[in-house]
Amino acid sequence: MPAAGRVDALRRRLAQRHGQWLADEMARGARLRPRRDAASVLAYLVALAVHGSTVMLTAGGAVLIVAGWETVVQPMLGAGFLLLAVTVRPRVGRLPEDVPVLTRDDAPRLFALVDEVAAVVGTTGVHRVVVLPGANAAVATYGVRGRRVLYLGLGLWEILTPAQRVALLGHELGHYAHGDTRHSKVVDTALRTLAVLVTVLTPDVPQGLLARMGAVMLLVLRAAVLGILVLLDHLTLRASQRAEYLADAAAGRVASTSAVVGLMDLLLVSDTVQDKLRRESVLAHTGIGGRRPRDSEQGLWERLAAQTGAIPPEEYERMRRAGERRGHSADSTHPPTHLRRRHMAEGEQRPARVTCDDGAAQAIAAELAPARASTARHVIRDYAG
Repeated sequence: MPAAGRVDALRRRLAQRHGQWLADEMARGARLRPRRDAASVLAYLVALAVHGSTVMLTAGGAVLIVAGWETVVQPMLGAGFLLLAVTVRPRVGRLPEDVPVLTRDDAPRLFALVDEVAAVVGTTGVHRVVVLPGANAAVATYGVRGRRVLYLGLGLWEILTPAQRVALLGHELGHYAHGDTRHSKVVDTALRTLAVLVTVLTPDVPQGLLARMGAVMLLVLRAAVLGILVLLDHLTLRASQRAEYLADAAAGRVASTSAVVGLMDLLLVSDTVQDKLRRESVLAHTGIGGRRPRDSEQGLWERLAAQTGAIPPEEYERMRRAGERRGHSADSTHPPTHLRRRHMAEGEQRPARVTCDDGAAQAIAAELAPARASTARHVIRDYAG
């Protein structure tokens, strides 16, 4: 959708701008602290207004149906309001059903490491770990009770050293410790509601005069909703940037500064992981090199780690320079990666407070073995397209 592409491009520009502002502040000696600034307060007010509109839509629909029961138009209009309210209602997160979801019984050593990292960061652990194929990681909540979940992308996890894995966990859990506005249930569900409403208000190709007039009205409403979405996104962006720097600092306290710097370097490499996984799938399906799909599933993650480990130091330096020129970031909500790396590399050098020795690393690998196998099977069978 063109509008979505423009919004994402705007978010990236704003993220780079806010990230640079915060980096400049820290370079002048300012210490970042979690705080509720005016923009965050306004974001909560806008989010509450969004949810209030959904409540009013529901109430209005019910009134039209009950009060106008003798008519035909009012109940139909009320039913439309109720249908729209149901469609854009605040949604809590849900666990995926088609990927491995680990519990404490499935991976006690992994959860113990998460708990140890969380204690140092100043928060609590997670209730589930979802294993994905991509080169990313994230934390979120799911269910009405707001239980915590860690999304762990094997494409990133498998190319990290044990110390860098601890740094990754420290960063993600740091978002819980520092009260990231964008991770709050009120704001997160409002952003989801607005995104769904933008999709609902996108008209199909109109046929006929009346349809075109209706499409124009929908586009006007869509533009208004999109404006609110951009406003809410903008209000939370600076706090989100601050939260990323604070999460990096938390990772440094847990795993050591050098581990976080190494993690930043591998984030630059992670851009190519998806291409590497797709190439593995294509080779398996085309039979190039005599490799069959089942053979390709075995050792997939080891091959990925070996390819990454073979990257020479000068290539990392080249990618850092290229990332600085093009403003590389993990996504459109993160500060530029080179600014995050520079801040960690030039700041206070901290030792590791949580380590993952060989025994723990092997135990965690054994716990992840079934998820690694099923995820490798998914990559080889489904990534060729």
